[in-house]
Amino acid sequence: MEKLFIEKVKKLHDEGEFQKALKDCEEFASKNIENVEVYEEIGDNYLSLKKYDKAIKAFKQALKLDKNSASANYLLGFVYSCTDEWGESIKYLEIANKVFPNNWKILRCLGWSLYFSGIKSKGIILLERSLCLQPKDVLVLNDLGVCYLSEKEFDKAEPLFERSLKIEPANKKALECLNACKFFRKEFEKFDN
Repeated sequence: MEKLFIEKVKKLHDEGEFQKALKDCEEFASKNIENVEVYEEIGDNYLSLKKYDKAIKAFKQALKLDKNSASANYLLGFVYSCTDEWGESIKYLEIANKVFPNNWKILRCLGWSLYFSGIKSKGIILLERSLCLQPKDVLVLNDLGVCYLSEKEFDKAEPLFERSLKIEPANKKALECLNACKFFRKEFEKFDN
């Protein structure tokens, strides 16, 4: 019963029916207050709606029930990365990574958070590992490319954005970043000459 319910609300989420999924989850949670997965689903739907405070509350409730939930720790870390709270993000993502090591999504988010918290080398290494595990994921390609662009390593950034555009030709972020790489490369070449 619970497993079928979770599958149903995950399907609603995947179809973009966040409000319907939330309504069903909250009704279910009122009768099943010890179900970790339902709080994770509530949080994930609030996250999709960009209602970060409510998402945080739901994920923290899930962690009260199971402090080692890889999903709740990962999603809570992801929420904190969305709000630029890098220390909190890293804290929860590191727990998720210990519970569920070598997960490309966790490594991607942890790498991004580490990079923007100032731990740049380790952040790039984790993004590279994420890319090795999921070489055709546009989000990983773009995130790693942005880090290399920030480091002015255009030779590493450009191919990542080009790969991203081969996979998703209409990806605006990849196109904007590729154009930025080309522009800044030319500008730096002028200074070198």
